[in-house]
Amino acid sequence: MPEVTSPYQPGTPCWIDLAAPDQQAAIDFYSDVFGWTGEIGPPENGGYAVCMLNGKPVAGIMAAVPMGGQPAPPTVWTTYLAAADADTTSEAVTKGGGTLLMPVMTLGRMSIAADPTGAVFGIWQAIDFPGAGTVNESGALVWNELNTTDPSAAATFYKAAFGIESAPMEGAENYYALTVNDRPVGGMQPMSEQMPTDTPSHWLVYFAVADTDATVAKVTAAGGAALQQPFDMVAGRMAVVTDPQGATFAVINPKPMDQG
Repeated sequence: MPEVTSPYQPGTPCWIDLAAPDQQAAIDFYSDVFGWTGEIGPPENGGYAVCMLNGKPVAGIMAAVPMGGQPAPPTVWTTYLAAADADTTSEAVTKGGGTLLMPVMTLGRMSIAADPTGAVFGIWQAIDFPGAGTVNESGALVWNELNTTDPSAAATFYKAAFGIESAPMEGAENYYALTVNDRPVGGMQPMSEQMPTDTPSHWLVYFAVADTDATVAKVTAAGGAALQQPFDMVAGRMAVVTDPQGATFAVINPKPMDQG
């Protein structure tokens, strides 16, 4: 079911958010492309906007400004992995060779970290807000993918820090399924040779869409760009795009599960 009705298991991608130099422009763009609703939040919450789809939270958008003495974050989508205890998980991250980029925050119990290959991700301990309220439907998050310079090191790290298992995915060459309690929660692959040589390891977010080609046309018409034009692959028809401020994401019209 697209609606999330049970807590996210530790290690499962549970939330995504975007830091954008122009927060309102980002809200307008994604509202136009995916049909989200959202507005800049109250000052006491740093203006953080929780975007909704059909009345359920799907993603956050915040202003990319310096915080806590740190420089403004880059314009990227961040994948948050669920944790039973953010402090304990953060300790496991550093013990496993990762790096904490932002300390654990008391509001929502979250932190930002990087794995040993350089991929940045978030840690989220649910208290009042469990994460995305709807997934796997048009306009919502459907997949999270780790693109890494060292799949072996990444697999070891995420298993130690989150209990995430990895194994080759059947029918997809050089691609690995990331699983929690034997349930696929994401994918992992080595960095593509098609990417610029200076591209760092990163998590890529995928949004489900009803028509990939039409969505790419809408993205480009709104000022974004296509990095990979629509193409057919084992999971459906997908494309990789950027929004007008440079944040990269993927869109896919997924095949029904019974079609493989």
